[in-house]
Amino acid sequence: MTVNEASQKEKKFVKKGKTKKRVPEQRLLRVELVRSLIGRPQKQREVIKGLGLRRVHSEVFRKDCPEIRGMIRKVEHLVRVKVVDKK
Repeated sequence: MTVNEASQKEKKFVKKGKTKKRVPEQRLLRVELVRSLIGRPQKQREVIKGLGLRRVHSEVFRKDCPEIRGMIRKVEHLVRVKVVDKK
């Protein structure tokens, strides 16, 4: 690959980054901690902390993505999840 070809690829990459893409309306998940963490394994405590939950009946809003869904699946017996549309 010549220097000229490399610079053309970089220019294309920069142009793609500057264009605004329409992001579809994303759904949010309302996650509420409904069970205590007392006596739970350390891994489950870390997942709850990673979701941003602190106390029983605290709730957070997280985007609906596979990473968050996986975290919720690990502690589904401790949380309540409701899907809300982002406005």
